[in-house]
Amino acid sequence: MVKFADRKSARLCVLALTILAEGSALIGVKGAATPASSAVSSASDAHIKDPASLVNLFIGTTKGGHVFPGATLPHGMVKAGLDTDSPERQAGYDADPQFHATGFSQLHDDERHLIRLPQGLSLSNFKLWAFPSCGTDDTFEECPTSIDSRKVLRKTLSSGGPDDFAEPGYFASNLTSGIRVELTATRRTALHRYTFPAGTTHPRMLVDITNDGQQSGSDPTMQLDPATGRVTGGASFGSSFGIGRYNAFTCVDFQGEGFELGKPQEFGTWVGNTATQNTTTITPGAQVGALLTFVPDGNKTTAILARVGVSFISAEQACSNAEQEIPKLDFDGLLRSARAEWNELLGRIQVKTDNVDPEIVSLFYSSIYRTHIVPADYTGENPKWNSTEPYYDSFYCNWDTYRTLFSLMSLHDAANFARIVRGMINIQQHEGWLPECRGATLQQFIQGGSNGDPILGEFFVKFADKAASLDVSADALYNALIPDAEDQPPNWDLQGRQVNIWKSLGYIPSDVFESGGTNTRQVSRTLEYAFDDFSISQVAKLLGKKSDGTKYAQRAGNFVNVWNPNTTVPGRDDIVGMMQPRFQDGTFNFTDPRHCSVNDPTHSTCFLDANNHDGFYESSPIVYVPHDTAKLIELQGGNDKFIHRLNFIFDENYFDSTDEPSQQIPYMYHYANRPALSIQRSRQVIAQFYNTSVNGLPGNDDSGAMGSYVAFYLAGMYPLPATRQFLLGSPYFPEISFFNPTLGKTTTIKAKGFRGNPADGTGGTVFVKSVKIDGKPWKSNCFLEWDAFVKGSTIELELTNDINVTCGKGSGALPPSLSTGGYD
Repeated sequence: MVKFADRKSARLCVLALTILAEGSALIGVKGAATPASSAVSSASDAHIKDPASLVNLFIGTTKGGHVFPGATLPHGMVKAGLDTDSPERQAGYDADPQFHATGFSQLHDDERHLIRLPQGLSLSNFKLWAFPSCGTDDTFEECPTSIDSRKVLRKTLSSGGPDDFAEPGYFASNLTSGIRVELTATRRTALHRYTFPAGTTHPRMLVDITNDGQQSGSDPTMQLDPATGRVTGGASFGSSFGIGRYNAFTCVDFQGEGFELGKPQEFGTWVGNTATQNTTTITPGAQVGALLTFVPDGNKTTAILARVGVSFISAEQACSNAEQEIPKLDFDGLLRSARAEWNELLGRIQVKTDNVDPEIVSLFYSSIYRTHIVPADYTGENPKWNSTEPYYDSFYCNWDTYRTLFSLMSLHDAANFARIVRGMINIQQHEGWLPECRGATLQQFIQGGSNGDPILGEFFVKFADKAASLDVSADALYNALIPDAEDQPPNWDLQGRQVNIWKSLGYIPSDVFESGGTNTRQVSRTLEYAFDDFSISQVAKLLGKKSDGTKYAQRAGNFVNVWNPNTTVPGRDDIVGMMQPRFQDGTFNFTDPRHCSVNDPTHSTCFLDANNHDGFYESSPIVYVPHDTAKLIELQGGNDKFIHRLNFIFDENYFDSTDEPSQQIPYMYHYANRPALSIQRSRQVIAQFYNTSVNGLPGNDDSGAMGSYVAFYLAGMYPLPATRQFLLGSPYFPEISFFNPTLGKTTTIKAKGFRGNPADGTGGTVFVKSVKIDGKPWKSNCFLEWDAFVKGSTIELELTNDINVTCGKGSGALPPSLSTGGYD
């Protein structure tokens, strides 16, 4: 079968052929389960009919990328995938073949960095495992049931990569035991297919109740029905990024594919590495589960299907989920359905591929795909309260995703965005504040501010006139925002903000300790709180709440309160003025601007640590910038000094491609009227840090934050959340279009004079000389208004190789900023 190690070269070959000739097919080799399909039509038509075939699920699946490559639906709760014994198994999987397979579990996240907590690994619940034989005599009791004793390596090819394959809605792996495993899924149920080696006489299936990613399972329950082979059970599991525990439950049914499986020939339970026949309930233990032996298919190779329902309510509901979502165990039919759902969603964004490297096409659709893994739709699975509203989970975390992910959803998936917003509002109505970081129904630790605010702000600013038709109450949305801005929670490490002192001082001081949370990240939180209040101000103005709009806009300007005009970078007196920690009495503390960067002489970190009192989170003082760029330019002494500072950030490696605070920096030249420098920097970032290899991310994907970021860069835009503007670059395609079903419109951006993309991102005919919208000259070469997407406009960009182009003439050419009245 096609392996990810060979996937890049094979995919590029296929894409190159399909760009040239309509009807060419992407055909899996040696057992790929998807039907032949057209990857890209002819260049003259250029309609991508099967975008799922362009998605590479293995990008960033080793060395800290933590991408989930398994089987799921868009925003599905169930994410069925391979678990390994890699120390960085945040998403279960690791593309490095030296790591063993330990099971195929049902729940994962598209994960963030290696959490610096004792626990650290989320989900990976309810692993299944298949044995072609057990021990010397192939007996039930000889089966190695514990997670360490049963694990095996994956097969590898001559390329050195593991024998794994994946496409949207599908995952497969060939193990050295001779077992082939295939996975697909519905929203709350997984369907597995285990193909045993020829000659297997005692095909056995193991169900693991307790071993999640961090092996935190406790208080397990299980029941095995010897007449049907059904296994039900559940356990309590530990939070991966917070406090508390959650309960999860499963319901597993087995069926032969193409033959009558019948009841188990042998059945029993296991504890640790000991299996006991003819037992149907488990005794307490750290590792426990069920083991079943079935009669093989007497006519051909044995293939056993396993339907695995999951619930956070009860085992009975897990069974109900499974029976409702997969009433008939038809693996190939379910796979076709999953692929169709992915194709419909991905196909809303279309590109022409003339003169485009096929790897860019794959990188683009792969990045869009990863923006639809989380948040996860847990509707009907909230154990905390009953509600008819949607319930979404796996906000991991809003600090990572608010910058780009939801703005990408605005362009093509407003209906799901609205459901997420409704779910967030419902959480606030029951818990008092909007969710910030949340996993497996538990509150988790906040990284920045109350970053649910810009998510709700993004939705309402874009869809205020459609909110009612999307079942979003404007009043409920606004009421959900206000507690973040006005009410201090009992623990601002888990929800809300340290808002009392924010309101009184206009910043978070370094030397104030309150019982409601840790005194860390003071400067970062000041900047985040300012943007949160900016987001609320935009909603207030749309609702006609003028006094609130003014109040929160004023608070949005509070970022200046932590600007020290006298701080310089050591050894660089030309880089003066910096965000700095400040004491309650108004005097400034000091954090070395090199802190938490590659230039930090102390090699310190600034992660979520109660002992971290430097004032910053996951970036240096040089990188952290506010939302009001015009004010920042003023504070730094004008355009020339601002450009000089930006160049310094890149040239001295302060730009951090692995972390979200740096994401907007390449596009900030726009505000100094040098948009071509933004375009060149953003393209250099893509060329240097992102590709379609298993190590194709510079850091972790952070729940699709990096995927949506890359998708915007390749589309030639950068979003400004909770506003009606997108910063404008140039797309990597001669034409790109966005279909928005909610608006019923398709917006098309055409790059006139497109001649391809410079391999290193430098130079080329990629700079925007002029813009027309629906045939009329547009006022700016630097930004687009949301109105163009509401109308379904045709946007024409005239490209040039002149790097000295500007935003245009007139006061409206520069992108808006708060201090210049741009959002009044």
